[in-house]
Amino acid sequence: MPNRNTGRYNVTQKYLMTRGQAINFPAKFFNTNFKKNDVFGVVVDIPMSQDVLTTMVCFINGAANLYFNNGGEYTGASQRYRSLVQAAHTLVANAGQLLPKAEKTTKFDLPVNRASNVFLLTKGGIYKVEIKPGIIPEDEVEKRNIYVLYQRVLNELRSAQLKDDAAQRKAK
Repeated sequence: MPNRNTGRYNVTQKYLMTRGQAINFPAKFFNTNFKKNDVFGVVVDIPMSQDVLTTMVCFINGAANLYFNNGGEYTGASQRYRSLVQAAHTLVANAGQLLPKAEKTTKFDLPVNRASNVFLLTKGGIYKVEIKPGIIPEDEVEKRNIYVLYQRVLNELRSAQLKDDAAQRKAK
């Protein structure tokens, strides 16, 4: 349970390390010559409940993974589900529209309370935008678009988890 006074989440060392590695993932691992401000990765910290924080990591190649503040993770589904690859690629390919609204940062604090942190990874640095829960104002079209796209990735990940669980039960 997070501290009620600070709104902070309890996290494991494994979660912090994995999240840090994702945020600082270098562009050189992709076979593309990115320009300075081309987004090649998106990391979203998503508060799921008062004590569950999920970090979704997506890259331009369609990779998408989930990491949980308790140290749990769901990875590798992009190798099995084409619809997940397409959703993750679409999110990252469209994330550049959020750059003008983002602030360049070297601080990667966990979200406080219910706001989501969206980190945009570029060769020129890491940018951050906060998306608060509830209705996103109409004049913030870019935030709305990215919110819809990352929700689509989350839905694909959930669907992949359900398919994997069903396949595991069937195999027993």
